[in-house]
Amino acid sequence: MALPVRQQAKYWGAAAVVFLLALWGLGNVILPFIVGGAVAYFLDPVADRLEAAGMSRSAATALISIFALFVFILLALLVVPMLVRQLIGLINSAPDIAARLQAFLTEKFPTLLDEQGVVRDTLGAIGQTVKARGGELAQGLLSSALSVLNALLFIVVVPVVAFYLLLDWDTMIARIDALLPRDHSGTIRAIARDIDRVLAGFVRGQVSVCLILGTFYASTLMLAGLDFGLIVGAIAGLITFIPYIGALIGGALAIGLALFQFWGEWASIALVAGIFAVGQFLEGNIITPRLVGKSVGLHPVWLLFALSAFGTVFGFVGMLVAVPVAAAIGVIARFVIAQYVSSRLYVGLSGEDDG
Repeated sequence: MALPVRQQAKYWGAAAVVFLLALWGLGNVILPFIVGGAVAYFLDPVADRLEAAGMSRSAATALISIFALFVFILLALLVVPMLVRQLIGLINSAPDIAARLQAFLTEKFPTLLDEQGVVRDTLGAIGQTVKARGGELAQGLLSSALSVLNALLFIVVVPVVAFYLLLDWDTMIARIDALLPRDHSGTIRAIARDIDRVLAGFVRGQVSVCLILGTFYASTLMLAGLDFGLIVGAIAGLITFIPYIGALIGGALAIGLALFQFWGEWASIALVAGIFAVGQFLEGNIITPRLVGKSVGLHPVWLLFALSAFGTVFGFVGMLVAVPVAAAIGVIARFVIAQYVSSRLYVGLSGEDDG
């Protein structure tokens, strides 16, 4: 006989409270395990495909680890230093860009920028603020990232955790499945499959989309000669998970910088705009439909709220778990709504008589 609903709610509520307390109290301690688990979850389909091709789980895990180590070294030696240099250069160039824009507006619209005008003062203040605060922000982000995610964590702990979790992933899932309450195992498995579908569609799919588009934008903008092409492409790729916003912000930033750098060279400016047009076509018609699908059930507004709420309460580790928690809450909410719609509370006596 199954436990009463009220008693079940107490147990599941207590489990949720324990999870939140552990997240709040042990955030920095469990951070490498969360990162390692996320890496293992992301790479598990790759290991499964290698197993299907005839490799053992150990060999597949070793091959994936070697490739991941190579990519990490490549990023650490080549991409990350260049990103930092371009970010600092973009921040330092902000006053010059604001001054050039002010001179252009003064020439074309002299009445708009008189000496006592609000627009003139605003542009000058923006440039100086970006230079003053932007450098502090960049330095603060780097120093805080290094303090929370120190080199030892990424070089040693996270790869080790990811390796062992990836190696034992199927065994671990089987053991968890064996511990499910027998009366509700079918329902829990169905909910877990829906959560996995949402996470697979969003985390694996959308992260892949962000990486592909970020690489496309960064490489093509650099080939087009844009001074800060790498950082602009990284920004555009990073926020691609928000529909249209990534392309709008990245496109506006890239075209604005192109106007500043290539003023009068309309072919170069058109090339930069064309790069984002091609990127949007590829994303909407080829990349996203293949990797993410039509819908993963994780609305961008809900995702942004989850990231903001968990980041505010639990810090950086909260932002890492925000996506899976948001996916789980969304799936459970849809399950509860489906149960409600089919219940007597919603249908009523008249609905039962009609049936």
